[in-house]
Amino acid sequence: MSASVTHPNLNPEARSRVYGAALVLGSAIVWSFGGTLARLLDIEDGWTVVFWRALFAAVFLLGFMLVRDGPRGTVKLFSGMGLPGLAVGVCFATASTSFILALAHTTVANILLIQASVPLIAALMSWVLFRERIALHTWVAIAVVICGVGVMVSGSVTGTVSPIGDALALLIAFAFASATVITRRFSHVRMTPAVFTGTVLACGMAAMQAADYSVSLSELGILVVFGAFNFGLGLALFVTGARLVPSALAALLGTAETVLAPLWVALFLAEVPGERTIVGGIIVLAALLCYLGLEMWRQLRR
Repeated sequence: MSASVTHPNLNPEARSRVYGAALVLGSAIVWSFGGTLARLLDIEDGWTVVFWRALFAAVFLLGFMLVRDGPRGTVKLFSGMGLPGLAVGVCFATASTSFILALAHTTVANILLIQASVPLIAALMSWVLFRERIALHTWVAIAVVICGVGVMVSGSVTGTVSPIGDALALLIAFAFASATVITRRFSHVRMTPAVFTGTVLACGMAAMQAADYSVSLSELGILVVFGAFNFGLGLALFVTGARLVPSALAALLGTAETVLAPLWVALFLAEVPGERTIVGGIIVLAALLCYLGLEMWRQLRR
C-alpha cells in the first residue's frame, strides 16, 4: 500500500486519493468481521449488544483522538466539527440503530440487498446536490456491484418480510450514503469527533431499550473487540479516508464488507456460503478490482 501511495508518477492529489481509497477499503475489511464476532456472542437481547458495542467504540474513538491530537487538539476538533459533524454523527447513530430494528421485521438478506444501493444513492446525492461529476466507468461499476449483491442474497430472500423492515433497511442505506456525501463535501472538517458523537447517541438509545446489561467475562472480551476495533477503528478509517475520495468511490469500496463477511464466517465458523453467495461475491470483487485498476491506470496517465 505504501508503495502505491508514494508512487513517483502520482501528483499530490492523486496520492491523496489513493491513500483515501486504501483507508476506506480498510474500514470495509475491518467491518466485515462484524458478523463473525456477533455469532460468537450468546446474548439474546440485541439492544444489550448495541449498548456495549457503542460504548467501547466511543471509548476507543475518544482515546484515539486524545493520543493523536492531545487534549487541546481534541477539544478543538469537537468545536470545529459544527453542523456537518453533528449530521454525520446522527447518520451513523441512525444507521446502527435502524439495523437492529430492521432485523425484527425482515431478513438479513433483504437488508443487504437494499444496502447495496448505497453507492448509487451516494452518487445521485453528490450529483444532484453538489454537481459532483460521476465518471461513466463508476456508474458501470456501481451497477455491476448491485447486481452481484443481488445474486448473493437472491437464494435466501423469503416472503417473511414487512414494509416496516424494508423501510428501515432503506433508511440505513440513506443514512450511510448521506454520511459519505457530507464527509466528502466538508473534507476540511475532521469527522472523528462526529462518529464519536454517533456512538454516544447509539449507546444512549440502546441504554433506554436494553432489558439487561449483564454479560459474562468471555462475552465482555468479545464485545471489547466488537466495539473498539470492529466498530470504532472501522469508523475512524472510514471518515479519515472518505473525505479524500469521491463519494461514489467511497460507497463503492464499502461494498467489500458485504463480500468479505460470508468469507470470514466460512473460514472461522465453518459456515460455508451457498453457491449464489460465492458467485455474487466473485462478481462484486471483480467489479471492484477492475474499477480500482482502471482508476490507478487513469491516475498514472495524468
